Amino acid sequence: MHNRMNHLIPDCENCFGLCCVALPYAKSADFAMDKEAGKPCPNLQADFRCQIHADLRKKGFRGCTTFECFGAGQQVSQNTFKNRDWRSHPELEKDMFNVFPVMHQLHEMLFYLTEILHLEAAGPIHDEVRGILDKTEDLTNMEPDLIMAINVQAHREEVNKLLLKASEMVRGNSGLNHSKKNSGRRDYIGAKLRGEVFCGTNLRGSLFIAADLRKADLRYTDLIGADFRDADLSGANLMGSIFLTQAQVNSAKGDMHTKLPKGLQRPEHWVN
Repeated sequence: MHNRMNHLIPDCENCFGLCCVALPYAKSADFAMDKEAGKPCPNLQADFRCQIHADLRKKGFRGCTTFECFGAGQQVSQNTFKNRDWRSHPELEKDMFNVFPVMHQLHEMLFYLTEILHLEAAGPIHDEVRGILDKTEDLTNMEPDLIMAINVQAHREEVNKLLLKASEMVRGNSGLNHSKKNSGRRDYIGAKLRGEVFCGTNLRGSLFIAADLRKADLRYTDLIGADFRDADLSGANLMGSIFLTQAQVNSAKGDMHTKLPKGLQRPEHWVN
């Protein structure tokens, strides 16, 4: 179980800076400049390391600190292309940059599926989850041309059925009185939600950008894909919440009183 989760943690030392090259970004509050897909970021060094890594937020590249590749970078670099980098082998460049976004999605699915296996309440579907987990891992180990031909959307729909089942099981077995006040709502951009009770709510895909969530009760919520950019989670309780990633936490504000699920760390930029 833990071995499976280990390869879903980014290992930049074994990646050829793929997120800094393959993906595009637009000048915004998260990025200080525009960059096209397939074009190396000017901050990427010859050794595939970022020359401003320690100062990304100060230099206007906050978006880089909130990106999560789920280990797709080292998988593409070391396994799919067998440690052949795009600088030494320019003939591989196009395929490598096209494979990476697909691998990123597959590894994201692997991450969420693996989390289900750690959820006791989802025990009844663990065997089913292991089956789709193995199938997804098989996809990540195929040759580049086959990976690029994967119908990712169809596979994601298959995976999502299990994610929803697990969500219902966890939220339904939390033993808490579920909040119905915000049921069905998804847009909380800039909302004043201090002390709001969300416990047991399905908040997947919700937009909490710049929302005031100080001391909010987010226990046993489904937070898959929720956008917490600049949201204030100071004193909020997220214990028992599921499908929350470190990247989501990194994009938010918080303090020493914010309660996070096991396995997630308080970002350095949070207030002590």
